[in-house]
Amino acid sequence: MDKVSGRLTVFYENPFWAGVFECISDGKLSVCKVTFGAEPKDYEVYDFVLKNYYQLRFSPAVATDVKETGRNPKRIQREVRKQVQNTGIGTKSQQALKLQQEQLKTERKTVSREQREAEKQRQFELKQQKRKEKHRGR
Repeated sequence: MDKVSGRLTVFYENPFWAGVFECISDGKLSVCKVTFGAEPKDYEVYDFVLKNYYQLRFSPAVATDVKETGRNPKRIQREVRKQVQNTGIGTKSQQALKLQQEQLKTERKTVSREQREAEKQRQFELKQQKRKEKHRGR
C-alpha cells in the first residue's frame, strides 16, 4: 500500500511570509514554494490549501529517506515544537526547489528564444516585402 504524507511549513523570508509544501510519496520528495505576503492567519492558510492545493506546481521528485513515525502523542508534540523552533527548510526541500527553479529557467529561456526568433523572422519578411514593393515602382 502506498503511503503519501504532506507537510506545510510557513516561515518569514525577508520581506515576505512564505510556505513550503512538501509531499512524500513512494520514497520521493516533491516541493512547492508559495509566497503569502503578509503574515497569514491559520484560517487563511487552511483556506489557501483547500482552494489552491491542486494548482500548485511541485518540483520533480527527489529520492529521500522515509522514516516511520511513532504514534506517541507526546513525541509528536515534541517534534512539532522542535520543527517550529527550527527556522528554515530541510536541505532535501531546498534541493528540490533549486531543481524546480532550474527547470523553470530553462523553460523560460526556450520560450524567449522562440519569441526572439519569431520576431526576427517577422522583421526579415517585412524587410523583404518592402524591397519587393520598391522594385515594383511604387
